[in-house]
Amino acid sequence: MNGVTGIVLAGGQGRRMGGVDKGLQPLHGKPMIAAVLARLAPQVDEILINANQNPDAYARFGHRVVRDAIGGFAGPLAGLHAGLGEAKHGLVLTVPCDSPFLPLDLLARLRGRLGENDLAVARTGDQPHPVFALVRKTVRADLEKFLAGGGRKIDAWYSNLKVVEVPFDDEADAFRNINTREELNQA
Repeated sequence: MNGVTGIVLAGGQGRRMGGVDKGLQPLHGKPMIAAVLARLAPQVDEILINANQNPDAYARFGHRVVRDAIGGFAGPLAGLHAGLGEAKHGLVLTVPCDSPFLPLDLLARLRGRLGENDLAVARTGDQPHPVFALVRKTVRADLEKFLAGGGRKIDAWYSNLKVVEVPFDDEADAFRNINTREELNQA
């Protein structure tokens, strides 16, 4: 079977949290990304961290840090694009740095449904979670073209691809992300 590269998307500006680097914010005494890495690492063969700020702080977690190749904090697709360019494996699993409760069976369930599709996306109810996705590395050229044309919306890019949504209704809380200080305090 093909190996899988995990990409933790930590390249945002954290605007809703006052401009701080969300992945480095403390949760139960450790940076939030530590919880994400603990749940992701057993599922993948390699981990990359996509970060545009504080690369030295992220590098201390023992994984390669990749910056967006496209400037201006262009969003999670820019992080995916950077990661696809550096990934050693043919499949890439993306997760955000602000979702410390991600499913321990995320890869297994997405991979089980990927089939011949370009990507598999987690869904709870009728809500897709596009930053929780298993993506074939072969989509990089299509993504590069989309980004070069000014595209930034994940769902607009997905409309060009063969996508399967994978239900995780039994683990809906696992996709809870922490965007604000209040959410961080509640977690």
